[in-house]
Amino acid sequence: MKKKILLILLLLGAGVLLLSSGLGDYLSLDGLKQARSQVAAFQTAHPAGFFALFFICYVLVTALSLPGAAVMTLAGGAFFGLFQGLLLVSFASTIGATLAFLVARYLLRDSLKRRFPQRLQRIDEGVSKEGGFYLFTLRLVPIFPFFLINLLMGLTAMSARRFYWVSQLGMLPGTAVYVNAGVQLGSLESLSGILSPALLLSFTLLGVFPLIAKRIIAFVKARRVYRGWSRPTSFDRNLVVIGAGAAGLVTSYIASAVKAKVSLIEANEMGGDCLNTGCVPSKALIKSAKVAATARRAEEYGFEEHKPALNLPRLIARVRDVIAAIAPHDSVERYTELGVDVIQGYARIVDPWTVEIRGRDGGSRRLTTRSIVIAAGASPTVPPLPGMADLGFVTSDTLWDHLERCERLPQRVVVLGGGPIGCELSQCFARLGSAVSQVEMLPRLLLKEDEDVADFVTEQLRRDGVDVRCNTRAVRCEMRDGEKCLVVQHGDAEGESAVAYDLLICAVGRSARLTGFGLEELGITTDRTVDTNEYLQTLMPNIYAAGDVAGPYQFTHVAAHQAWYASVNALFGQFKKFAVDYSVIPWVTYVDPEVARVGLNEQEAKAQGIDYEVTRYGLDDLDRAICDGNAQGFIKVLTPVNSDRILGVCIVGSQGGDLLAEFVLAMKHKLGLGKILATIHPYPTWAEGNKYLAGEWRKAHQPERILRFLAGFFRWQRGG
Repeated sequence: MKKKILLILLLLGAGVLLLSSGLGDYLSLDGLKQARSQVAAFQTAHPAGFFALFFICYVLVTALSLPGAAVMTLAGGAFFGLFQGLLLVSFASTIGATLAFLVARYLLRDSLKRRFPQRLQRIDEGVSKEGGFYLFTLRLVPIFPFFLINLLMGLTAMSARRFYWVSQLGMLPGTAVYVNAGVQLGSLESLSGILSPALLLSFTLLGVFPLIAKRIIAFVKARRVYRGWSRPTSFDRNLVVIGAGAAGLVTSYIASAVKAKVSLIEANEMGGDCLNTGCVPSKALIKSAKVAATARRAEEYGFEEHKPALNLPRLIARVRDVIAAIAPHDSVERYTELGVDVIQGYARIVDPWTVEIRGRDGGSRRLTTRSIVIAAGASPTVPPLPGMADLGFVTSDTLWDHLERCERLPQRVVVLGGGPIGCELSQCFARLGSAVSQVEMLPRLLLKEDEDVADFVTEQLRRDGVDVRCNTRAVRCEMRDGEKCLVVQHGDAEGESAVAYDLLICAVGRSARLTGFGLEELGITTDRTVDTNEYLQTLMPNIYAAGDVAGPYQFTHVAAHQAWYASVNALFGQFKKFAVDYSVIPWVTYVDPEVARVGLNEQEAKAQGIDYEVTRYGLDDLDRAICDGNAQGFIKVLTPVNSDRILGVCIVGSQGGDLLAEFVLAMKHKLGLGKILATIHPYPTWAEGNKYLAGEWRKAHQPERILRFLAGFFRWQRGG
């Protein structure tokens, strides 16, 4: 901070010194005309010195953003002629502009980054892609104040080298006009006469050219991409959607709502993984496990001790009933009524406008379409662990069919993976009565969460009976003494140990479904996901991807969020496209207590160099939590220093996912903690925890001087 203050003082001093030296007298058109003969005499006597002095003064005027750069440009033409003046002014103005750019970056960017990290990040992302185009456009149109452009671009992440060369080229036409006018200085009456309306229009058209060129380049690229493919003259559909999970269902729903003709193709069950093997059945299982855990605490609630006896077939029947109750929301019948042409079969894109569908009966048909959205989802990742396939394992997808075949709960369960799915399943099976070992190769569980959050969850899992083994690498699966065993190695230890199991659950993540859809033949890049731009377009501009197959988040609600952009861009993109907004993405890990988060956490803020404050409220102080017997956990909010603007929230608590919604709304609509504090929350509810958290922030930022004054005032009123 001291260095920045010193720099500001030096800049102010340099500006004052420069103007007080008499240079200001020459920075007007009349002053320049009057001093022309005197300056010309000095130039004749000291040509090299005058050249260097003029160059330095021009750089300083531009770097300090002083008025008069236009007059100095005229002077360049008057004293050095067109070509030498153009060369001198071009380099001097660009060097000065770059210095102003660097000063603005040094003085202001860090503080802006701390105050508006997400907004500045989005600006930086745009500048990295299109910044050169926009800077070039602004430089070409002289009506934009160049000093303001220098300062504003300094606040972005544009490199100084890029700024220099784009500025040099962009300012060259305008510089040439002014230098040429300076050559005719004697006949020039005013600065406004330099740029005639016709010339201004020409510059404006020249400035718009990069944007037009961008469209032309996009058109040429598209023609190149589509080279070799024959585009139909008419289409069967406006949109074909591949996959009937969250992304595909919402995409087709929106398309039908605006009366587009849309086909939705699904090879398996409607509703995708979330309904059939993921979110819905897992939450039903979590509820049953929570009931079992609560029953074991019956004495705490005033009942006789109770040990619940699990009826596994009945539990799985309940899970199936829950799926069946929700399934009509995603059914073929419902979407057909909405106007969607639902086709059950396997889709393959044979060219950018044609989808081949192979039905379950073996027959096939082809549909032509203007646009395609790939929403194929993801499947569990299975590591190449020796012996695992031979001895058998399940994933979050196959677990339910396996349990349906079991008469009783597996006694010994090993869960491979320490992410959200692994933690949820470990706790469930432990609460239902299995002996559970959870194996994670990383140093701790839930690596994306803050350490205090991960530690809280780890301790809760251990209290529920889970043998949590972090920093432990799975080596292989093998039979030992007639038992299935997972052989593991802990940390850097040389020896190995074995964990016996009856059921091995592989929960190490999910991978996008990328094969079988014809993407490779089309040349569409697929690494871990389908490669898309900010509009969810693939290499083929009329083919989009949404949901798990597109990333970067694997959440049902994000898939639905992306679906809006995919459908609108696919149907109306020739008129207007919308970049996906990932600024406020919430998620929940459904352990008990839940872990709910939105925005930045502490480890992310530190990694990005963002200054922040932490406000924390313990749920053990919340009346409703105490009444419910679940007084554990906390709410943690990150804000900029001395600001109530919300950077991120993490809630560890019984109703964490529901409590988070208020903070998500606040972040989306730029509401601070003060607004939450001023909102009435009913008593006694869990939601009051949000208000009390806001109160903790206010307590830490009390106006001490005012309070001291008020204390004195009231003391005076009492006659003290």
